[in-house]
Amino acid sequence: MSQEVFHYGEDFLTASKALALSCGELKGELSKTAREGIRKCQQIVEDITESDQAVYGINTGFGPLCTTRVSAADTKKLQENILKSHAVGTGDPIPTSIAALMLVLKVHALAKGFSGIQEATIDRIIWHIDQAAIPVVPKQGSVGASGDLAPLSHLFLPLIGYGKLDYKGKRRDAETVLSELNQEPLKLNGKEGLALINGTQFMAAHAVTAVIKMQNLIASADLIGAMMIEGLTGSARPFLPQLHKIRPFKGNRHTAETVTNLLTNSEVVQSHAGCTRVQDPYSLRCMPQVHGASWNAWLHLKETVEIEINSVTDNPIVFDDGSTISGGNFHGQPIALPMDYACLAASEIGNISDRRIYLSLMGNYPGVPKLLLKETGLNSGFMIVQYTSAALASENKSLCYPASADSIPTSMGQEDHVSMGSISGRKLLTVIDNVERVLGLELFCAAQALDFHAPLRPTPILDGLQKHIRKQIPHITEDELINDYMHHAINFVKNADLVKLAKEISAISGAPYRTTLSNLFDEF
Repeated sequence: MSQEVFHYGEDFLTASKALALSCGELKGELSKTAREGIRKCQQIVEDITESDQAVYGINTGFGPLCTTRVSAADTKKLQENILKSHAVGTGDPIPTSIAALMLVLKVHALAKGFSGIQEATIDRIIWHIDQAAIPVVPKQGSVGASGDLAPLSHLFLPLIGYGKLDYKGKRRDAETVLSELNQEPLKLNGKEGLALINGTQFMAAHAVTAVIKMQNLIASADLIGAMMIEGLTGSARPFLPQLHKIRPFKGNRHTAETVTNLLTNSEVVQSHAGCTRVQDPYSLRCMPQVHGASWNAWLHLKETVEIEINSVTDNPIVFDDGSTISGGNFHGQPIALPMDYACLAASEIGNISDRRIYLSLMGNYPGVPKLLLKETGLNSGFMIVQYTSAALASENKSLCYPASADSIPTSMGQEDHVSMGSISGRKLLTVIDNVERVLGLELFCAAQALDFHAPLRPTPILDGLQKHIRKQIPHITEDELINDYMHHAINFVKNADLVKLAKEISAISGAPYRTTLSNLFDEF
């Protein structure tokens, strides 16, 4: 059976396909049609280089030097110089997975045939992806204006034999790795250096990663929140469909339907059907409104990212009629704003999760003892677990200031408004990482609370999750070292184990987990 192939520049790229391409799970190549378009555009650039027409970045300097003409003889040197002079990033390297995504996103944009780049240059970038020889890229230095100039310069230094590559688990000089693999450094033609470093691929790679991680984050929050409702004998009524039909936000309805399905016919829920409690605290009964709002933000980010990663963010743009336009498609604002919005949305999942952890320790719910331990005083139980979740939630609040609210002029005033989208993307992933940890702590507490209702059992999916958790994390009866257990729970969230297992149990048992409405949030 032939392997599925993605055609760069032609097929529609999604976040999941970009990830699959970057890690070798999906093969990417250039079609005959794409190659013809690339060659045609590159010929137009060559013609401009040899003409008297002044075109930015082809036969002029860059930024504030845009009025300085460069001779035809020096146009190739100009393109090599821009990679060297702009590779001024600093800080620790970004994860190799994100650098690989940057390569994928850049190939897809260049392959659309508006950048004037050589076919051989794109083939070399694809070779780097296929060989998993991934450039080392510092995390700081982009202001998200002419795109991500510094990070992209580091990304493509290896094309001309400079920089470093992460290859087979080691960071080494690109020149050495290329020599071992019998590859010569490339000679760039007119406009190629500019085409390589103009674009939003650093920002977009962070956004793609956030789309994938945030989907799992909120889906896990729905599952863990439902488990906490069971553990604290919360009401299922706030999730009934008639309530959300009259305020029909997609995300709200998704969470409400998910939780309703997870609680329907639960022995634990049925055991307190006639209780006198009128209503639960907000962190339990307002899950559809809070989780749902974050789902809505995720959906907005996903839709924005899909437009961005299928766009051309180069400058100038070279059209097939021979005309060029020097514009601003590289400006990061269109994705900087949604990433800042998503940052707040992710943080809120951590805020409400921390509140549910706090509730679970109060001892106010039938059968669930204070601090989730039957004998306290000598034992502190889960008291300090909530300190950790509070610290993480508080740290996230300080990270929610929107990076895109700031702008510092650069390039001697030529780039007088910048997006700071690179910072938006980096801190969004930091917040998501923190929230994954908070949710892991809530899972740890929810599983402990649910144990106190045995032999009553929750619904098949939550029962299956509980049994899976108990294979690695025991019920705690007295103070002991619990840090390892906490991190097992955190990894259940980070590795998407909960969502995968819920789907598996749903498929086997027939217990509903994905509904028609929920298909909005299936893999994409």
